[in-house]
Amino acid sequence: MARRLPPLNALRAFEAAASHLSFTRAAEELFVTQAAVSHQIKALEERLGVRLFNRRGRTLTLTEAAQRYLPAVRESFDRIAAATEELAQTTSGGTLNITMLNSFAALWFVPRLSRFQTQHPGIAVRIHASDDVVDLRRTDFDAAIRYGPGKWPGVKTWKLFDDDTFPVCSPALLDGPHPLRTPGDLRHFTLLHEDMIRITWAHWLRAAGVTDIDATKGPVFSHANMVMQAAVNGQGIALGRGPLMADELETGRLVQPLGLSLTGDHAHYFVCTEATAESPKIAALRDWLFTEATRTDHAVHGEPA
Repeated sequence: MARRLPPLNALRAFEAAASHLSFTRAAEELFVTQAAVSHQIKALEERLGVRLFNRRGRTLTLTEAAQRYLPAVRESFDRIAAATEELAQTTSGGTLNITMLNSFAALWFVPRLSRFQTQHPGIAVRIHASDDVVDLRRTDFDAAIRYGPGKWPGVKTWKLFDDDTFPVCSPALLDGPHPLRTPGDLRHFTLLHEDMIRITWAHWLRAAGVTDIDATKGPVFSHANMVMQAAVNGQGIALGRGPLMADELETGRLVQPLGLSLTGDHAHYFVCTEATAESPKIAALRDWLFTEATRTDHAVHGEPA
């Protein structure tokens, strides 16, 4: 007996609109116009013979019928996605789309990527660098590296690095007219700031017991790679997150002049959906990331790899 199924595009429009409670955001997700989403929803409501959304001004809510219908629709899409991924991953090759923060991509991932490609030449890695957190369940991305508390709905997470933060600078600053030996010596230097860093100079100076230095002075940069470049060029002292500064510390272009390191409540995590967690290409990337993370941790803390 033939199945009586609504059009797939209408179901996708419904699931996206129900998730965002917005036709506009659903349209952005599906790369169509808002009018197209509205048309698909109307057609689905006519097909089902029930209203799916309550529209009050600009506010959109689900009807009781839609609340009952949505879990089954979402589960069906998840199962289709999982089956498709399983079918596509019968070998360890293929394309792997991964998203991550701009600074993490520039300072850590890209410099190490050649080692992954040497080990897995059949996997074509496509990197999307953005400060936006994307929903892996609704996009073509296979995985992400995220910086945060480690709790995101609908995904599996593995911690790569803690948020160890400490001062870094060019070695040329250590023996200048004002040698940098103690936290109090920072009063003679320019402090470099990262705009969105969790542990600020105010936190670090307080922990170091320094109260007579203006923790807000100095230039502010939007990304960690800009802060690092300024520090390498000897423009001041930066607060660096360990993993992002590992290569510069290992080569000696940056040094850690003061011993105090603070660990925040955020960390870097590898993230993927439940459905794709054990696919060969995801497992290959995850295993490689763990190996590289261990190597980085050793470099930051001065331990043998």
